[in-house]
Amino acid sequence: MAAIGRNLRKPLQNLLQKQVTCTSVVPVRCLNLQEFHSKKLMADAGINVQRFRMATTDKEGIEAGQYLMDTGAKELVIKAQILAGGRGKGVFDNGYKGGVHLTKDVEKVGPMISNMVGHKLKTKQTSKDGATVYQVMVAQALDIERETYFAILMDREASGPVMVGSPEGGVDIEEVAETHPDKIMKEPIAIDGVTMEQAMKMAGFLEFTGPRQTEAAKQIIQLYKLFMKVDATQVEINPFGETPDGEVVCFDAKINFDDNAEFRQKDIFALNDTSETDWREVKASEHNLNYIGMDGNIGCLVNGAGLAMATMDIVKLSNGEPANFLDVGGGVTEAQVLEAFKLLTADEQVKSILVNIFGGIVNCATIANGITNACRNMDLSVPLVVRLEGTNVDEAKKILRESGLPITPADDLGDAARKAVASIQ
Repeated sequence: MAAIGRNLRKPLQNLLQKQVTCTSVVPVRCLNLQEFHSKKLMADAGINVQRFRMATTDKEGIEAGQYLMDTGAKELVIKAQILAGGRGKGVFDNGYKGGVHLTKDVEKVGPMISNMVGHKLKTKQTSKDGATVYQVMVAQALDIERETYFAILMDREASGPVMVGSPEGGVDIEEVAETHPDKIMKEPIAIDGVTMEQAMKMAGFLEFTGPRQTEAAKQIIQLYKLFMKVDATQVEINPFGETPDGEVVCFDAKINFDDNAEFRQKDIFALNDTSETDWREVKASEHNLNYIGMDGNIGCLVNGAGLAMATMDIVKLSNGEPANFLDVGGGVTEAQVLEAFKLLTADEQVKSILVNIFGGIVNCATIANGITNACRNMDLSVPLVVRLEGTNVDEAKKILRESGLPITPADDLGDAARKAVASIQ
């Protein structure tokens, strides 16, 4: 329910492109919340979700299950908490099958949790090693009589938020948009809020009737209030359903947050779970660098995402393999250059480093000073090829030339890539 940012499901992305001309909803820095965090945000906002409690031990699990059964639950669902889908069909490193289980026997909850917590769960969406489970959600299991789809997101064309709904929920919403576009409804929202009239119209389109329509409309209004309160760029509920008892419930959700609102949403961003993220990406984020590890052996340090991608392409064309994507940005400092070198050299696969800087915003001399300081402080032992161009480039080249360090200069990007590949052959 809570995979955020990079776990944004593809069908919604494509639906937005086809049905709603929208701004990007994928933040640069991915905020990842576990399912129970998202559910708590929703519950605190007065939105109907399954009741749940968290457990890290078999004893806590049994106590949680007993409480839920004593307070009205007829069945329990036990869900391992990792930032990946496909948990139900996953397998743990101890051989235990399934990260999601149903039971009516409270005593079975303990062994389930013992088999999950502290073990790695491998699914189609995890790495080959799987992801370690640290907590398990014990929740009230609810039957779903009918499923619909509902989302709120920012739309450039409408210059504000819109509601998107379909009575065909719990399925591939992109397919619905392709085969039955009449089953998709888009409704712009005035920034001051969703009116009851709008909410009732959407609930009716979603085929809620009678008291359920009124309840669905109230939930839609509460979802919009949450959307605004947490500075979300998207709240997607799939399914937004009803139970045989007439309850309207948000069974599953994806929430995306505006990165620029982090200063207002400190409590939410503090929940960011990085336990399943490459430690180098986490470290890069701490120093305001953008890093993604790859499988090659030529470390790349570049300013600008487009230039970084071009650099990797040129390395490939020169019969080399890039070890990473590393964008230091236009406001890079000498200290950040040092941290960037630490990230590169921490990868044992890296056998050569290629620095490619175009000094538009950034001062090439700043990069040159950062490079020489990094080489001296780290006792760099791999070949280093540097291509600099742009602002203050002559001063930068002088700094490198007079440093006395074994730095190989390059005239252009092609020359740099060829020299980097040659340095390890």
